[in-house]
Amino acid sequence: MNIFRLAGDMTHLASVLVLLLKIHTIKSCAGISLKTQELYALVFATRYLDLFTDYISLYNTLMKLVFLGSSFSIVWYIRHHKIVRRSYDKEQDTFRHYFLIIPCLLLALLINERFTFKEVMWTFSLYLEAVAILPQLVLLQRTRNIDNLTGQYVLLLGAYRALYILNWIYRYFTQPHYVHWITWISGLVQTLL
Repeated sequence: MNIFRLAGDMTHLASVLVLLLKIHTIKSCAGISLKTQELYALVFATRYLDLFTDYISLYNTLMKLVFLGSSFSIVWYIRHHKIVRRSYDKEQDTFRHYFLIIPCLLLALLINERFTFKEVMWTFSLYLEAVAILPQLVLLQRTRNIDNLTGQYVLLLGAYRALYILNWIYRYFTQPHYVHWITWISGLVQTLL
């Protein structure tokens, strides 16, 4: 693993921890889009289908478990926690996020590296992750209510993707035959958003 991937992973982890910190300690999800969090939960659930079938490393397994657990925890907090759910602004978080799922799934069925269930779901997760931030961005634009922790969360997500782009560039020049167009284009779209 190179320094760019490690830094990207740690930045992504920091973004999730900042969000969980806000929700758990302040008992508020004001300014957070449930729609985006549901999309991220779906991203990780479909990306990590190999969790119990393909062992890569302890680090890889732990990171997958952390991202799965944290994404579903955030959704649970916003939907079900008796105090946190009161701060959720349902009237402002109206982005029709389900309309992002079908096009991403169709694209994954059409453009993938191998037409297997796990590969199509993995590709779907890449496409969906690229656009999952849209409901959050729309919510922030609508409410213009960007507190410090929410701003840090969005900034850290952008930094995570930028570091992953550096990881891909590094790997392209240091690993023979490292070409992953689907990953690169999806990551670039996500970073630009």
